[in-house]
Amino acid sequence: MSALAAHLAGKVTTIARAWAVTRRDGMVLGFTDHDRVLEFEGITFGASSGLTARAVEQSTGLAVDNSEALGALSDAAIREEDVRAGLYDGARLRAWLVNWANVAERRLIFRGRLGELERDGQAFRAELRGLSDLLNQPQGRVYQKPCAAVLGDGDCRFDLAQAGFSLEADVVSLGDGAFLLPGQPGIAEGWFERGRLAVLTGVAVGRTGVVKRDRETAAGRLIEPWEALGALAPGDRVRIEAGCDKRAETCRVKFANFLNFRGFPDIPGEDWLLSYPVSGARNDGGSLGG
Repeated sequence: MSALAAHLAGKVTTIARAWAVTRRDGMVLGFTDHDRVLEFEGITFGASSGLTARAVEQSTGLAVDNSEALGALSDAAIREEDVRAGLYDGARLRAWLVNWANVAERRLIFRGRLGELERDGQAFRAELRGLSDLLNQPQGRVYQKPCAAVLGDGDCRFDLAQAGFSLEADVVSLGDGAFLLPGQPGIAEGWFERGRLAVLTGVAVGRTGVVKRDRETAAGRLIEPWEALGALAPGDRVRIEAGCDKRAETCRVKFANFLNFRGFPDIPGEDWLLSYPVSGARNDGGSLGG
């Protein structure tokens, strides 16, 4: 019998739960539902952090172990700007049952990742997904006209390190949800729209986003992300990559990468399912009205 099991078999127990979250930028945060700080495995688990969790549902086989965490957004624990910047998307999570009077008596009861995270005012709700959730991902290809690959990944194979397809520069100034980079008159406006954006230095390092608007102005290159990057400041270095709208024409003309296009641009449309052969007319999958 383990030390924790022996403690649980006693008449009086001193049990708490503790969670460790490893964000996308590598930062590790510890939380506990106990009323005092706990420390083990080199992690400090903060008390009164506003994080609680329901019981973990576990089963045999390939069913996904799952739970749910509830908490408050605060500067001391989980900040809203960090959530909006995506630092908790897919964050790794471990949960323990621990004897708070002797933290050496503990058991790891959950290991997985954060799933869907919802904000509601100054509170949040996070889904906890077990490791078996990785076996529950769709396999195979989807028959669709747009490309199913992510620009630069193993399916796309496009090298974003090529000149003109990525840019690293220091932020010149900040505006209303946007920021200025040094001018890039040799790059067409909109070139980086839908492209990935990452902060390389400064307080906001590690935060990522997607470019909503990209245009050249007299003051410099204006970049507006879909969501603000929080603590971004003038002088911070950022990297932006060319955007892709997943169309076959874009893949062929903008990236010259059509051999690796992962869509089906010539797949018949929905009208083809309703069409019927007509003498003297073309039957090419086009609109019935055309």
